[in-house]
Amino acid sequence: MSLWIASAAAQATGGHVQGDWTATGVSIDTRSLQPGDLFVALKDQRDGHEFVAQALEKGAAAALVDHVPTGLAADAPLLIVEDVLAGLEALGQAARARMSGKVAAVTGSVGKTSTKEMLLEMLSAQGRTHASVASYNNHWGVPLTLARMPEDTEFAVIEIGMNHPGEIAPLAKMARPHVALVTIVAAAHLEAFDDITGIAVEKASIFEGVEPGGVAVLNADMDTAAIVMAKALDCKLRDISFGTEGYDFKLIRADLRDETTVVQAQMGDAPLLFKIASPGRHFAMNALGALAVVAALKGDMALAVGALGRWKPYKGRGQRERIYLDAVDTRLSLDLIDDSYNANPTSMAAAIEVLAAAPVTNDIGRVSKGRRIAYLGDMKELGTDEVALHAGLAHLPATQKLDVIHCIGPLMRSLYESLPDAQRGDWYATAQEAAPHLKRHLDSGDVVLAKGSLSTKLALIVDAIRKMGHAPLDVEEG
Repeated sequence: MSLWIASAAAQATGGHVQGDWTATGVSIDTRSLQPGDLFVALKDQRDGHEFVAQALEKGAAAALVDHVPTGLAADAPLLIVEDVLAGLEALGQAARARMSGKVAAVTGSVGKTSTKEMLLEMLSAQGRTHASVASYNNHWGVPLTLARMPEDTEFAVIEIGMNHPGEIAPLAKMARPHVALVTIVAAAHLEAFDDITGIAVEKASIFEGVEPGGVAVLNADMDTAAIVMAKALDCKLRDISFGTEGYDFKLIRADLRDETTVVQAQMGDAPLLFKIASPGRHFAMNALGALAVVAALKGDMALAVGALGRWKPYKGRGQRERIYLDAVDTRLSLDLIDDSYNANPTSMAAAIEVLAAAPVTNDIGRVSKGRRIAYLGDMKELGTDEVALHAGLAHLPATQKLDVIHCIGPLMRSLYESLPDAQRGDWYATAQEAAPHLKRHLDSGDVVLAKGSLSTKLALIVDAIRKMGHAPLDVEEG
């Protein structure tokens, strides 16, 4: 299906076209490029112009460039603009302008990607839905997502993130959502802000991009809810609140089961009961916010609730899996909770709560008692309070229900030293140092959590645990 023809792309960007080409996708990476993609030669750690020839060899329909790279054929298919990022932004704005469907935008300190994926699941059951890939939520991720959006899209879900002040509003104005959601404001990226109030102001700026007559959805449980609400009113938006203090969508109860969360809530005065195929009170709250977005978009709530029962966390964001330690005796297994993609105090507390509620299995391993074991890595970008925020995890009620906590990274040393002797595992400077000791620490019947900021590379712990496993064999009884 055609996404961009040369003439339309040139009109959108004001660029000069070489060749008469048709693109079926948009890519910024030759490693994932598909035949027919328009390759965008962005400048990041490397200059994308160095890879244009390779992209065309792999079947790219054309390349978006700011100059003709050396070594190309004279008739190489190109779209030449003054600035490649500005060209991508122009493509994104043109794609948004030509679609007549409904757009939702999601931001927040925690839960952006999970909520976006929930909305993708719920809205896909109701129409042709387009959404951000992975966590493509920054200055190039948002225009890339928009540029990839087919013209006949009925619903679009755009994730918007930030690291510094002033980033969200321009991206929201590019996306022009009909509904914008702030999942929660929490201590994250504090290095770039004076305090959490500054973060709330930045998150609330997403409402500046909402279409006239649109809707602002916000978490009423936040300490900064009043700041976010004030911004919604300032932008003349109708507001919908959710949470335990929510007026429109009220969380009554969230019961964490082995592999599910059963949620009792209210939508206005009407009871709302739904199930999520993964344990986590934070998932219940994200789902409630997502349901509020569907309602604001005038979607089918019954279909949305049904779709939630099929949703599972994205890789590295609370995904749960069973690791079989013996290929024949499948009782000899442990459960892994992979939450290794990122961490801040709020998401760390939520993950610890999930681990604390997870059932273990006794009397199947060399250690007779199944244990709840955590591998926790540094939480980055927390500013001057970073040591106290790490140490404070020791005093959470859920933390006190864990059996063993292994700490990874210099900041997690403060948590390690705050733990009682009975819970204190080992401390390692890096995940690489911790990985070789996993077999000694883990046993059948355990439930294991790995969580930390991306740069702490807790994914190495996750991969090492997975490598301990064996595919179960089908053994015939005779």
